[in-house]
Amino acid sequence: MLNKRASGVLLHISSLPSKYGIGCFDECAYAFVDFLKKAGQHYWQILPLCPTTVGDSPYQSISTFALNEYFIDLDALCRLGYLKKEEYEDIKWFEYEDEVDYSLLYTNRHRVLYKAFDRFKRNIPNDFNSFCEQNSYWLDDYALFCAVKDYFGGEPFYYWNEDIKYREELAIEEYINICNERILYYKMLQYFAFSQWLVLKKYAFDNGISIIGDMPIYVAGDSADVWANREIFKLDSNLEASDLAGCPPDYFSPDGQLWGNPVYDWRKLKKEKYAWWIERLNHSFKIYDIVRIDHFRGFESYYSIKAGSKTARKGAWRKGGGKSFFDALPKEFNDRIIAENLGFLTDEVDKLLEYTGFPGMKVLQFSFDSRDENSKTLPDDIKKNNVVYTGTHDNDTILGWSQNADKKDVAYAMRYLNALNKYDLIDKMNECAMKCDANTCILTMQDLLHLGSEARMNTPSTLGNNWKWRMKKDDLPSSLSKSLLELTKQSERY
Repeated sequence: MLNKRASGVLLHISSLPSKYGIGCFDECAYAFVDFLKKAGQHYWQILPLCPTTVGDSPYQSISTFALNEYFIDLDALCRLGYLKKEEYEDIKWFEYEDEVDYSLLYTNRHRVLYKAFDRFKRNIPNDFNSFCEQNSYWLDDYALFCAVKDYFGGEPFYYWNEDIKYREELAIEEYINICNERILYYKMLQYFAFSQWLVLKKYAFDNGISIIGDMPIYVAGDSADVWANREIFKLDSNLEASDLAGCPPDYFSPDGQLWGNPVYDWRKLKKEKYAWWIERLNHSFKIYDIVRIDHFRGFESYYSIKAGSKTARKGAWRKGGGKSFFDALPKEFNDRIIAENLGFLTDEVDKLLEYTGFPGMKVLQFSFDSRDENSKTLPDDIKKNNVVYTGTHDNDTILGWSQNADKKDVAYAMRYLNALNKYDLIDKMNECAMKCDANTCILTMQDLLHLGSEARMNTPSTLGNNWKWRMKKDDLPSSLSKSLLELTKQSERY
């Protein structure tokens, strides 16, 4: 699938325009598919679709299997008779049209969705039970986790009563009875989210657009995944993480990155033939056509930091699953995975990537960054078996980069790309990415719109003001699809 010359656009669902505060599976999503088709694109890359909690990051979720209920199209629920327009149209969903206001969403979204639930209970769809049965391998634990979490006022599971925290059989039965209605509510949310997403995904596929999804390597410590599968994580006796994931100090982060996720017990995973990971990937390929696996480096060796550390300065590298893990994966996965091989790499990591055959990633902003001379790759040196980006969700936009990066680096990029000015640099860098040898090229929507740092999605190692940017409804003029189509044809990616 990734061995042909093709291109696409990176835009998360949350960044789509919407009347209701955040992008969702509504008419704007379908309009974006139409835009991609008109522009000659083959891929729509998104970020993880999982629910977000404190910090709003899709890389810190209470479930790697569930979908974000914020993405449910309220108008679709209205058409089905589960909502009335007046119950959600007059609510203040956002302060600014180009930003997601997560506090307003948190306050208002579930209030509206619970009104849909009141009608749902009286008119349960015929296929709801089959959805629950087909997804029971993750849905039962997830819905129970969310319901019990509500019961304990949102406390992390490791602060719950001992019996349910440790999943004693009698306690499981007791809380299923206590939280029965709330469990049904969370199953309803997933039913609607999956139903809507799979229809949208099929629409994209029928129009020649494949979805590239994103799988974080780690899961949140307070998650249904850890609660239901504690044996495969390194936890203390209270079921809190004993060892935390992150990255050591480098040119970009002098204290390193302390992500806070629990790390895996790879020996235990190996004993179980990596069953949880295979189940996770199988599930991902139901909702995405292609999966970008985040932090590929962690499969060879992962950076482990003792719980309680304030920074990632003191940590140690431990061996991950390596070849044994990838040998265990079904062969049909092989041509549907992108490896995120950025950051601190070693010969061992490079050899593992070569062993898997997965395409790696090249980011053009890093090509011109003088802070890391050893690992950067100039555009002319990028090989076919790669996915090239101008930037990712963790990078500034090209315009923002040109205004904030080292002046010497920006000057070098402008000379290399023959750019006349900083706005011309955007077009030249997009063109360079499209015309390089990499089989796959992904441009970011913000760069296509010539936006600055105000449209940056995330700044690593910072809290607040991330994951907020979204497009305005008028941001997709027909001239943009025409110019992107022309560039795609010139680059022989059409």
